[in-house]
Amino acid sequence: MLDVRNLSVWYGATEVLRDVSFQVPDGTVVALLGGNGSGKTTTLNALSGLLVPRSGTVLFEGQEIQGLPTYRSVTLGLVQVPQGRDVWGGMTVRDNLDLGAITRREREAIAQDRDEVFALFPVLRERQQRKAGTLSGGEQQMLAIGRALMARPRLLLMDEPSAGLSPRVVEDMVDAIRRLHHRGLTILLVEQNVGVAAALADRAHVLLNGAVAFSGPAAELLHNPDVLRSYLGR
Repeated sequence: MLDVRNLSVWYGATEVLRDVSFQVPDGTVVALLGGNGSGKTTTLNALSGLLVPRSGTVLFEGQEIQGLPTYRSVTLGLVQVPQGRDVWGGMTVRDNLDLGAITRREREAIAQDRDEVFALFPVLRERQQRKAGTLSGGEQQMLAIGRALMARPRLLLMDEPSAGLSPRVVEDMVDAIRRLHHRGLTILLVEQNVGVAAALADRAHVLLNGAVAFSGPAAELLHNPDVLRSYLGR
C-alpha cells in the first residue's frame, strides 16, 4: 500500500531524514521506533504533506504523493493522528468529529461513521456535547483517533498514541487500535513505547539520526538486547 523510497528531508542546512526506505503492506501494522530527534514525526509529516521532502519517492497505492498538499492526501485515504492530539479545545466533541469528515458530503454515511466511532470509544458518546478542551488526555487521544476515522482512511498514520497516558489508558488504546486493525485498517504507528509497538505491529523499523538502523519483525524487538540498547536506549 505504501512504498517509501530514499526519502530525505532537510530543515534549512540540516539533514533530518537520510535515504529512509520502508514499506507498509496492505492490512498490516508497521511501527517506526526511535528516540527523540530520530526523525519519526518528520517521516509522518513528509508522508502526509505537512513537509516537502528534498528527494525520494513516496508511493501510495501506486501513486506518487510526495509533495502533495495534506488535503489531497486525506482525500486519497492517507490520514494522520498528530502527536499531542491537537483537538479543537473550544469546540464540542461532536463538532471535532464532524470536522474530520469535512472533505465528505454524504450525510447518512457520516452519521453512520460517527456512530461507529462512538461504539469504539463509548465515552465520546457520553461527552459529545462537551468542549474537547475539558476532556482528559486519554479522552482527547480517543477523539483525535475518532476524528481521523471520520475521514475514512485507508492508511492511518499514528504519532505516539500512547504518549503521556496512564498504563490503564494505554491498554485501552492498544485494544482499540487492535480492533481497528482487525477490521482491515492499515496502520503506520510511530512509538517510543517498545511494548506497545511489539503488541500491535507486524514489522518494525528503528530510526537513528534520521536513517533506518534496524528492520525486522516487531516481536523480535523485545528479545533483541542489541537493538534495545543501541537504538532505543533501553
